[in-house]
Amino acid sequence: MGSRVALLWKKDHPQDEVYCFDNLRRRGSELNLADFKSRGIHFVHGDIRNPSDLEDLRQNFDVLIEASAEPSVHAGTEGSPKYVLDTNLTGAQNCFEFARKQCGFTIFISTSRVYSIAPLRNLPLKKLGSRFTLEASESQQGFGPDGISEKFSVATARSFYGSTKLAAELLLQEYAETYKMPAVINRCGVICGEGQWGKTDQGVFTLWVARHFFGGTLSYTGFGGEGHQVRDLLHPEDLYQLFLSQISAPEKSLPIYNVGGGTKISVSLKEYTETCQKITSREIPIGRVMESAAVDIPYYVSDSRPVESKYNWSPKINSLEIVQRIHHWLKGHEEVLRPFFGA
Repeated sequence: MGSRVALLWKKDHPQDEVYCFDNLRRRGSELNLADFKSRGIHFVHGDIRNPSDLEDLRQNFDVLIEASAEPSVHAGTEGSPKYVLDTNLTGAQNCFEFARKQCGFTIFISTSRVYSIAPLRNLPLKKLGSRFTLEASESQQGFGPDGISEKFSVATARSFYGSTKLAAELLLQEYAETYKMPAVINRCGVICGEGQWGKTDQGVFTLWVARHFFGGTLSYTGFGGEGHQVRDLLHPEDLYQLFLSQISAPEKSLPIYNVGGGTKISVSLKEYTETCQKITSREIPIGRVMESAAVDIPYYVSDSRPVESKYNWSPKINSLEIVQRIHHWLKGHEEVLRPFFGA
């Protein structure tokens, strides 16, 4: 998301100075550097875990988009959680301290995974066709026909990833209140699109297209192994449009918004598979893993009505177009991308 937003910003505002700060830990992210250079985007190789790396940036900035994270919900579940804690909590605090001194406005990219797993697993769901659907005729306990709202429970366990992002939200609240630091928190659902280095534990919707394009295997994992689990999708271009609105009209208090594709841009894995087959003209083996991981959830759709109403914003790029864009990217850079996505 960070690289896409940087490229979009520079395209729309060529006079602005845009800086990207990254440790390039994600395999494939180094391929963004040529694009940055050709578009006049500054790249700084650094790690948010190290305050001195941020201190090397001595300029003042109008906006900080804090999108750094260890984004896998499985992080720390099979070993030490040190990296996810150091990155998502300590690293976030380092970014907030940097913002306090050198940035005018902060957009913090949080996650829908701040919501507790047990209540999400206990949502009233039924199978309808190729997906789970939420049985809710009216809003109750933080969910309703439009999905999960900001009022949903954060009271119990949610994964190391979710807990560190929630803790970072609390820290930002203190920074905003104590230092009168303008900021906004966006709890995003699944962000996906071309340019994403998708893996099975994060970015799976991009990986899903890539496996169909290059060949290989995939599996429906958990909840019966049928691919009925549902997520809403959000393309970085739509998120970028929201950022522009939030920057142009900052709020006095620190708002927290659920941001996603909502029910209109929601899809089950089985439905998504059918779209991938249609766009790539290829079918691949889809395995079935019956057991659900402890951090897996069967359904999440963002109720984004508050942010849509506040900023007169709504996502435009649907799941079909997202697959088309990813496929176009893969096809246009086939030989370069094959080592990253090929089976």
